[in-house]
Amino acid sequence: MTAKVLVLHTGGTIGMSGSPEGYRPMAGFGEVLRQTLRGCTGAGMPAFEVIELDSLIDSANLQPANWVTIAEALLMRWEAFDGFVVLHGTDTMAYTASALSFMLRGTDKPVILTGSQIPLVAPRSDAAENLQAAMMLAARPSIREVCICFGRRLLRGNRASKLRSTGFDAFDTPNYPWLAEIGIDVALHPERLLPAAPRAFCAPAFDAQAVAVLHIYPGISARIVDAVLDSPAVRGLILRCYGVGNAPDADAELMAALARAVARGIVVVNTTQCLDGSVAQGAYATGAALDRIGVVAGGNMTLEAAFAKLHVLLASGGTVAELRERFAESLCGELD
Repeated sequence: MTAKVLVLHTGGTIGMSGSPEGYRPMAGFGEVLRQTLRGCTGAGMPAFEVIELDSLIDSANLQPANWVTIAEALLMRWEAFDGFVVLHGTDTMAYTASALSFMLRGTDKPVILTGSQIPLVAPRSDAAENLQAAMMLAARPSIREVCICFGRRLLRGNRASKLRSTGFDAFDTPNYPWLAEIGIDVALHPERLLPAAPRAFCAPAFDAQAVAVLHIYPGISARIVDAVLDSPAVRGLILRCYGVGNAPDADAELMAALARAVARGIVVVNTTQCLDGSVAQGAYATGAALDRIGVVAGGNMTLEAAFAKLHVLLASGGTVAELRERFAESLCGELD
């Protein structure tokens, strides 16, 4: 029996065309997409259906509420399809892939995000290649997770980051091996895939202001921390620290500002600015200082995964202690 895949177009470069102001969403892209897919016949290509969001998202304008729109569009049709391809803009694709991995935790079907660096209708576009590969992988029942298929590789969605702004190999997973390489053959690595797990689907209402991100840099002051946390809507703070999670502990005012945030019930988490490696808060005194005031170590989570995970946990409810404990756990392969 031929697998059937739903293609959900949410927006992005893949569905744009040129204009005097630059790339803009093109009229009639849905039909162009259908015609392109109808021309992609052959072994491994599944049957398909194409739908588009009523309001397409330029990925630079993405809001957490858009994650709910995308998830609900999939969940409404979950039982009717064997797999799903989500067309998305590249700028925030890793954020959405991470969010969907937590919202669709325990998925028993492939959910593959893809897009392109050049529009489908433009010369030299990478769109058709990415799309065909994503379609074939979305028909494989052994893939039970949210992934990104881009530049001839399949990546775990909540391990991915966009590392190149113009290269066709825009995405990579520095702290986890590729799930598949796509060449003459598709080399899928079953041992790297998530095992089957119970469904724990959710589509909570997000507060876009609930999570803030603070990049640590030489000379950062306590006033910056206080300014970032000035809004009562902020309930989670992601620190981007040096190396293995080090912060300037010699600045007593800065440490006091972070301690006040923890005492207020803000979930403060520590991630590294390094692409490769993990947070180890006790390795240096500068990191141990964060441990003492109650900052949660983020392990080797990407910024995108940490941001989306904290949003989903905060929106799903629970005590501060429960949220801190859940954040430190690997829920769906996002950290070692």
